[in-house]
Amino acid sequence: MSEMKPSLVILAAGMASRYGGNKQTESFGPSGETIMEYSIYDAIKVGFGKVIFIIREEFAESFKAAIEPKLTGKIELDYVYQSLDKFIGGRSLPAERAKPFGTQHALLCTKDALDAPFAVINADDFYGFEAFQLAYEFLSTAAADGKYASLGYELKNTLSDNGSVTRGEISVDASGNVTGIIERKEIFKQDGKAITKEGNREKELPLDTKVSMNFFCFTPAFVNWSEGEYYKFLDANLNKDLKAEFLIPEVADTLINSGNGVVKMIPTKAKWFGVTFKEDAPVVKAQLQKLTEEGVYPSNLWA
Repeated sequence: MSEMKPSLVILAAGMASRYGGNKQTESFGPSGETIMEYSIYDAIKVGFGKVIFIIREEFAESFKAAIEPKLTGKIELDYVYQSLDKFIGGRSLPAERAKPFGTQHALLCTKDALDAPFAVINADDFYGFEAFQLAYEFLSTAAADGKYASLGYELKNTLSDNGSVTRGEISVDASGNVTGIIERKEIFKQDGKAITKEGNREKELPLDTKVSMNFFCFTPAFVNWSEGEYYKFLDANLNKDLKAEFLIPEVADTLINSGNGVVKMIPTKAKWFGVTFKEDAPVVKAQLQKLTEEGVYPSNLWA
């Protein structure tokens, strides 16, 4: 497996409910680039061999039409469709359920497409070149079944000025292995501080707290292992909680706590930015314009 170049899996099937539009295919770069094209550009630059897009089948045609003319011949492309009825194992779906079952369910849908160690990222997040360098290095030299990694961003580099965000707070042991990832559902900026809500109580988080931005490094074994966990999740939630989601950080947390593997935290000082809210869009455009002017990226990524 080590001879194979790592793959990049991009989560692009989300509903973007808070954003109110299809941000995966929206233009942000100076020549109309989407955010994920910057991730793909960085991944190609460091040596990834394939991109696997997880999308919804109903917009596959328009998605491919937007992406293929730019990327064909630059990196191998593959597509996987996430839908509610995949991996349901004979269970019946509640009629009211509309949203897919979350990011780890999306990853499970790639089960037959994976043939190498891989990194997984969100389509609508900008992660920075250093993060891809670090991920590639780990996947090429250290990744093994049961030995995985999470990129750890500094909280201050990941906040939005336009509302609260969800971040996975990472705890590590003395060896730098993740001991837990706590999903903090509501973190916001206030007077230069990061505040989170715990029930009705507000709590300050240190600005250098390491957080997960859904940038993980796994081997296909992690996805295979998660299938059993998914069936447990469905049995616990299918008819009780119409909004329940099977999320990568929570499944990684289960893996660690059940002794089925270790997840190393790879710290990065890269600045993350993304579009959670409509108001984030002009900020992201300005940041990409600045990186272009500084010569970090060409003004047209694929020219």
